[in-house]
Amino acid sequence: MHLKKSAIVVFMILCFLFAPAVQANDAFITTDNLNVRAGPGTNFDRIGQVHTGEKLPIRSQSEDWIEIEFDNSRSGWVSAEFVTIESDTDSASPANNPSERTITINKDNTHLRKGPSSSHDITNYASSGEEFTVINENENWLEITNEELSGFLHKDLAAHQTNASSSGLEDKTIVIDAGHGGVDVGAIGASGTYEKQFTNRTVQELKKELAILGADVILTRQSDHYISLASRVSLSNITDADAYLSIHYNSFPQAPDVTGIATYYGHDRDKNLAADIQEALITETSADDRDIKQEDYYILRKNLQPSVLIELGFISNSEQEELLQTNIYQKKLVSGIIKGLNQFFSNPQIPVQ
Repeated sequence: MHLKKSAIVVFMILCFLFAPAVQANDAFITTDNLNVRAGPGTNFDRIGQVHTGEKLPIRSQSEDWIEIEFDNSRSGWVSAEFVTIESDTDSASPANNPSERTITINKDNTHLRKGPSSSHDITNYASSGEEFTVINENENWLEITNEELSGFLHKDLAAHQTNASSSGLEDKTIVIDAGHGGVDVGAIGASGTYEKQFTNRTVQELKKELAILGADVILTRQSDHYISLASRVSLSNITDADAYLSIHYNSFPQAPDVTGIATYYGHDRDKNLAADIQEALITETSADDRDIKQEDYYILRKNLQPSVLIELGFISNSEQEELLQTNIYQKKLVSGIIKGLNQFFSNPQIPVQ
C-alpha cells in the first residue's frame, strides 16, 4: 500500500514538472463571429462562436487549430489564424520581444488600433516621420510604441511605410462592386442562400483590408439594395478608378459537384489584371482553377477603367457553400485578391500573350 501511494506521488510530481506550457497560455481572439467547432477542422460541427477581444484559456493545439475553454468551461476548437497566443513567458522571450526593431511612419494619419485586428477601434493617428519601437508582433500585426503613442499596426502597412516600393495600393482608387442586391438575389445556393449575401460579405471584408493598405475604396452599393448595371459602370468611369472589381459567386445546380474560381475580363488591356488576380486567388485558396476568360459582359464592355469580374466559387456545391461561409476562407479570398492587385500595380503593364 505504501509503495502504491509513493508511485502516485511520483506520478503527480512528474505531471507537474513536465506539463505542456500551452496549459498556461491564453487565446486572444482577433475577429468577430469566429466559429468554435467540436474538433480541429471545418468538417466538425459548429458548437458556438467567440468574438474579438475575448481572452480564453488554451487546452491544446493541433497544427492550425487550437482547443479553447469557452462558455462556462466548455471546450472547442478554433482556427489559429484568428488567435494571438498570450503566455506568461512571452515577456521574457527574445523572439517575442523585438525591442531593438524600429520603424518610421511615412504617411500622415496612419491608423493605430487598440488590438491586433482591423475590427478594433482606432485609438491614435501617427504622423509622417514619427519613429516607433516594435515591442511585439504576430502573424499580421505589430504592436508599436514611442514616448507619446502606442497601438497596433498592420504588418503589410508597416512594410509599405518602411519601404515605399513594397506596396502598390496606397492612394489607388479601387471600385468594388458587390454583385446583385435587393430584389436581384443572384444565384441560389444549395441550402437556399443568396449570392447577394456572399458578395456583400466578401466586399465588406475586402474594403476593410484595402483601406488598411492605404487604398481609396468606393463601393457600388453600401447595403442590400438594387443598383443598375449602368450605374455600377458609371461610378467606375467618373471616379477614374485604378481598378474595378465585380465580385460574384457561381451556381450550376445541374452539376452540384462543380467547384472552382474563374476571373473574366472584357478588353485585352485587362488581361494582365485578370491573370494576376486569378493566379493569386488559386495560390491562396488551392481552389480548382477555372482560368481567366474574355467575355462580353456589360460592366466590362462599358468600363473605361481596368476591370474584371470574379466568380469566387459555386454556392450550388453544398460543401463549397459551407466553406464559403467561414471566416477563414473569406480571409483567403480577400488575401488572394489583394495580392493580385499588388502584383498588377507593381509590374509594367505589358499585355499578356
